Amino acid sequence: MIIGVLSVWLKAVPERLWHWLVNQSTMVVTVKDDDAAFVWVKEWFLVQKFLKRIRHVDLDTTLRSERITMIPAPGKHWFWFGGRPFEVWFSRTENTQERTGRRIESFTFRTLGRNRPLLQRFVDDVMHCHNKSKGTQSYLYVYDDGWDYVESYSPRLLDSVVLQPREKEHLVQDVAQFRKSKQRYERLGVPYHRGYLFYGPPGTGKTSLVSALAAHFGLSVYTANLANFNDRSLMIAANRVPANSVLLFEDIDCMRSSQSRARADRPSEDNGKKNGSSVNTQNGITLSGLLNVLDGFHAPSGVLFVMTTNHVEKLDNALLRPGRIDYKLYLGKATDHQKLELYRRFFPDSSEMEARGFVEASRSSETMAEFQGLLLALEQGGGRMAGSGCERLTNSDAELACLADMDSVEEQSQDQFRLQAAIVD
Repeated sequence: MIIGVLSVWLKAVPERLWHWLVNQSTMVVTVKDDDAAFVWVKEWFLVQKFLKRIRHVDLDTTLRSERITMIPAPGKHWFWFGGRPFEVWFSRTENTQERTGRRIESFTFRTLGRNRPLLQRFVDDVMHCHNKSKGTQSYLYVYDDGWDYVESYSPRLLDSVVLQPREKEHLVQDVAQFRKSKQRYERLGVPYHRGYLFYGPPGTGKTSLVSALAAHFGLSVYTANLANFNDRSLMIAANRVPANSVLLFEDIDCMRSSQSRARADRPSEDNGKKNGSSVNTQNGITLSGLLNVLDGFHAPSGVLFVMTTNHVEKLDNALLRPGRIDYKLYLGKATDHQKLELYRRFFPDSSEMEARGFVEASRSSETMAEFQGLLLALEQGGGRMAGSGCERLTNSDAELACLADMDSVEEQSQDQFRLQAAIVD
């Protein structure tokens, strides 16, 4: 028996020795699919010459391209970089431990030598390729056990968002000042991030402003639905948001823990003890957990935190203090100035009298979403408001007479306005 055990051990010696030699003479880099760099590596593959000779490929439609691309299929592939041979192992497994059954993918790169600067050159090349392909475009990501790119996203143009005079210019100036102040923040020992709160009634353009602002500065938007998180998963998701990005929390008031703790703690304390659950929570998110994401030890650096709410009075004062919310902007009901500017964007050849006549006849449209719905209906009708039976004429008097009947038109088009409201907010 002893001889049998010894012979088995001796047979394993060459294999163990081989693995030891490989580990001592090679370097390894692993990239998992829950990291943003996983997509960057795929983008890097697309510009490499060796991709043309690989015969086993996968089709991919997630790489910010309108066409289907081909990337290396799961398995082992070889290529040269920096005068060294590289082996890449593309692994794909099914995650059976989660209800979603999401597959898990990873890239493992191995090369000869122990020279770490070579690996750094490889990583820098991947990053350079990503930055070059990204340019100044803005992308949208949603979280599902990792940040997933939304292919159908189309960012708003900043010129298409109409605010009160000087509001947009002041906001853009504030973001620009923050983005060029990184060294100053580091020198002062202040965490390098900034919080923005856009608040006001529904349909006033809060979400559209976030999209347009991000696109103007070439920042990608990472939107987090707090209903899908607990404190731990929110922290993990926030830590995976890269610098120079926007982390968006929409309808922050919908989280019960955003309300005043003084009001929330007392009535729920006894119930929390009886049920064995913590108080002041909803959907697994506590106020403390949210605050830690915004300015705790693990808060991401170089990120714009943007929150929107319809009811700012429901937010806890701890959430509103500087360092968490540094800039507040109220977006209220549409003013005549905003309506006139938006009308001119739709009909740049119209006269001042035509624009003011349309605005005057559209008093029941209180938000920019509702007013934009009117303009879309007018434009899509070829200058004819649906159901009104009248055209947008060049003669201003005739147009004013036509617009006088707008009240009845608006009542017939309420459903359409609600659908169009999603475009603005």
